Amino acid sequence: MRELIIDSIRVGLRHYRRVVVLREKEADRYLTIWIGADVADAIAFRLQEVTAARPQTHDLMLKLLEEFGSAVESVTVNDLREDTFYANIHIRRGEDVIDIDSRPSDAIAIAVRAGVPIYVADEVMDRAGIVLDADGEPIEGAGEGEKRPAPPSAEELENLSAFRDFVSGLDLDDLGESRP
Repeated sequence: MRELIIDSIRVGLRHYRRVVVLREKEADRYLTIWIGADVADAIAFRLQEVTAARPQTHDLMLKLLEEFGSAVESVTVNDLREDTFYANIHIRRGEDVIDIDSRPSDAIAIAVRAGVPIYVADEVMDRAGIVLDADGEPIEGAGEGEKRPAPPSAEELENLSAFRDFVSGLDLDDLGESRP
């Protein structure tokens, strides 16, 4: 497992889809995950410390957990299948830890509210992590781990081409610059 931090939330210039850009805490690899506009806003509002007059969905989830004597311990992006990321929210209640299946976007929105770490499985980072060159363009094959899974099939490469096109269309000029 590798710990990630949220680098930014971006909007693709060609498709106007949102992507959360996560950066490996101890390295220069990035993981980009497409997310819906509503969850992008939920994450961005919390990161920018914007408060709503009424509890938002992810705030409500945390309040319910708290009222039932539980707390979020961490979240993990644990799988990538057919271009879809999967995640778990790890919830502690007493001595028990319960793993709840989640969309990564919701897990990240919960993590930023709970102030808990975001992790990624090594296999997921090895398959989907990217390293950027000085111009902010992905470097093909860079940053792959020692234990890389079997090479992707022709069909997987075809599916990933749309993702590469999307990443190439992102405005990444200030990626990696520190934020207040």
